[in-house]
Amino acid sequence: MEKRVVITGLGAITPIGKNTEEMWKGIQEKKCGIDKITLFDTTGYKTSLDAEVKEYDPTEYFDGKQAKRLDRSSQFALIAAREAFQDSGITEENTDLERVGVFVSSGIGGLKTIQDQCEVNYTKGNNRVSPMFIPMAIANMPAGNIAIDLGLKGESISIVTACASSTHAIGEAYKTIKYGSEDVILAGGTEASICKVGIAGFENMKALSYATDKNRASIPFDKERSGFIMGEGAGVLVLEELEHAKKRGAKIYAEVVGYGATSDAYHITSPLPEGEGGARAMKRAIEDAQIQPEEIDYINAHGTSTHLNDSCETMAIKTALGEASKKVMVSSTKGNIGHLLGAAGGVEAIICAKAIQDQMVPPTIHYQEKDEECDLDVVPNEVRRVAVTTVMSNSLGFGGHNASIILKKYE
Repeated sequence: MEKRVVITGLGAITPIGKNTEEMWKGIQEKKCGIDKITLFDTTGYKTSLDAEVKEYDPTEYFDGKQAKRLDRSSQFALIAAREAFQDSGITEENTDLERVGVFVSSGIGGLKTIQDQCEVNYTKGNNRVSPMFIPMAIANMPAGNIAIDLGLKGESISIVTACASSTHAIGEAYKTIKYGSEDVILAGGTEASICKVGIAGFENMKALSYATDKNRASIPFDKERSGFIMGEGAGVLVLEELEHAKKRGAKIYAEVVGYGATSDAYHITSPLPEGEGGARAMKRAIEDAQIQPEEIDYINAHGTSTHLNDSCETMAIKTALGEASKKVMVSSTKGNIGHLLGAAGGVEAIICAKAIQDQMVPPTIHYQEKDEECDLDVVPNEVRRVAVTTVMSNSLGFGGHNASIILKKYE
């Protein structure tokens, strides 16, 4: 018998808040976490803006030795996971930790560590490369470090599908619990790729915005959009089998009811024309949730603020939802936090859970110029306090990876 899966814990660290409540307050206040790049000297770069975690001091969370041995991506993952775990109220007394998994992803892993250690190798020689280089750099380490830190002995994996990584992690965690393999899974993603080589790589493939006005840089669905703004941070959710959650009296934010994943099988960076691959992922999620398209109240779009993504995703939503696409509310919160790459879906799933909990839809901020290619209801600039029962979250990654999840108000 298939089991029901609910969300019982949330944890986040983002450019607009170092925990879930701070971030959610920032979303409601239409706060923008985009500003000038401070993590390195941008002389010679076209890109001048990013979305950094502000005033971040690792020693507030880790001792000196631990901080040095954790790449920034693992640090963010641990901060978010600790918050989510504490929020859930799970303990050794009420849960068998051998049936608690960790599905936490990263699109790139320890990119700053890779950059720094390559520099050491070139300038000082191979015998000076840190013995911690590999354990700090590899993309599975955020999941591994969370399992070690919290003593979680169930399945621990890291799904790497670029910007769809954490939505895939949440979807696969939902399936794993649904079919009875684990009782609880910490699922989500982390990313910290704002460094010289990271910005250079995305800049040279013409994916980033060169805007200098932070209020007109990450502008999803706006006709003047010109590329995404790189963000950093982490979002982790505690997914739990319903009866297990009820037995220990857990609070429930929302229920995970649907998941769909597909591949474009088309191009390494461009989405399929008309968003056909993304549409199939959404249709699969709707079928899995056993709902009708018109039951979806709100879609948190991938909405990266690149020309191709936003127009193709608009077409994908129209294809997947048909007539219902004319009424559904669709917004992108990347105007607030930038594009967190592999962590985007984790943070955006938390935003969806909070939207259900507080019965409000977050806006697409800084929206000005209507684009006929993006003619959905993009919830421009103002929060909407409306009934929110069923929510979809989309993530689309380089390589043609598409993932959609559906959350529902727990009844």
